[in-house]
Amino acid sequence: MSIRNLSKLAFATIVLLLAGCSGGVLDPKGQVGIEEKNLIILCTILMLIVVIPVIVLTLYFAWKYRASRDFEVYTPKWAHSTKIEATVWSIPILIVIALGVITWQSTHALDPYAPLKDKGEHLTVEVVSLNWKWLFIYPEQGIATVNELVIPANKPIAFKITSEGTMNSFFIPQLGSQIYSMAGMETKLHLIANEPGTYKGISSNYSGAGFTGMKFNTIATPTEADFDAWVAKVKQQGGSLTSESYKTLAEPTEYHPVTYFGDVSDGLFHEIVMKYMKDHGSMDFYSKPKNAVSGKHEGHHMGVEE
Repeated sequence: MSIRNLSKLAFATIVLLLAGCSGGVLDPKGQVGIEEKNLIILCTILMLIVVIPVIVLTLYFAWKYRASRDFEVYTPKWAHSTKIEATVWSIPILIVIALGVITWQSTHALDPYAPLKDKGEHLTVEVVSLNWKWLFIYPEQGIATVNELVIPANKPIAFKITSEGTMNSFFIPQLGSQIYSMAGMETKLHLIANEPGTYKGISSNYSGAGFTGMKFNTIATPTEADFDAWVAKVKQQGGSLTSESYKTLAEPTEYHPVTYFGDVSDGLFHEIVMKYMKDHGSMDFYSKPKNAVSGKHEGHHMGVEE
């Protein structure tokens, strides 16, 4: 094979390998994603400072001291070199210190709970992971969607995230960090899309049989006017999401189609978060014995008669 053909083969291989990065964390479309990509690359380069010399020297010594080279000097009593010891210890120590400083700084700079600075007012989206679908509630707009997230480009988004039951992980790889959704808890995440487009969203935590279908499109509209037009369409076409209809929606389904709700009960997300709290009687989603709040129960429940 000629050198020219080898060059073409190498180029094609590189192109194929880089194509695998499209749409993932190495192809970011948001500020948080870009900063995380840069952090990954920097940390990888720092670690390769040790890894590459070790690999090269391992191959070199294996070649240099192979059995057929019996003329190499053999010094079985050699045991110590201050220069070698200083080198093999000082370089890793310096790299660990550098990684520690970078990790400390980036952990605070990329805190998912911290609002994005100098980006203006955030749009709030409440996220509920169900089996096996995603519910997105827009409290300021009074609408909700299933398995479709629409946001304006260049506008920061404040996500409030919880789960109906099974723990999941909310993740839009091209926009940035993933964060877990857990029942009875509210986690937070702040992201932004720097340009219009459609970005894949997934659950990155296995949650059962329908896990593979727990995907959604994140559509970043070019302008806020386009986003407002989409909100108006949802209000016109969507149904109503109440506490009762939510119970039906929460039933396990696989590959659930995109669904719109043009009207959402106030405080629904808070009720979902608090439904496991026994002391919040009026917030409990599911049926309770009558007069449970006052301490009276039907029949002989808890040994107390009516």
